[in-house]
Amino acid sequence: MSEIVVNGAMLACTMAMPPGTSTFAVLPTTFVNAEGKPAATIMDNKPMANIPPFGMCKSQLNPATAAATAAALGTPTPGPCTPIIPAPWAPGSSTVMVGNKPALTSSSSCMCTAGGTISIKNAGQKSTSTK
Repeated sequence: MSEIVVNGAMLACTMAMPPGTSTFAVLPTTFVNAEGKPAATIMDNKPMANIPPFGMCKSQLNPATAAATAAALGTPTPGPCTPIIPAPWAPGSSTVMVGNKPALTSSSSCMCTAGGTISIKNAGQKSTSTK
């Protein structure tokens, strides 16, 4: 069973250098809360507004990492993370809607154009769940 994701959830990226986590930000635009925190939708995928950087990125698809690697004469060198998320989180909840959009659940993930998969490490709350 998946938990509904709320403001303050912990995110993880597969291309981030350890610990590779950041804190999810949900803007209170829908006025829907779970445990007193704004509930997220699949459309809460905006870089910097919702998904902050994860520190250093090891993907060579990240221009900063590619430049750092080139400057190190080919030695793989991480560069600063700048998430670019072209599509919504998937899958969203099939039963719970938040502001006419599917709720974001702890089983959802999204892709960064640098090749990383961003997932929900901790939903930010546990008592409100969906099937």
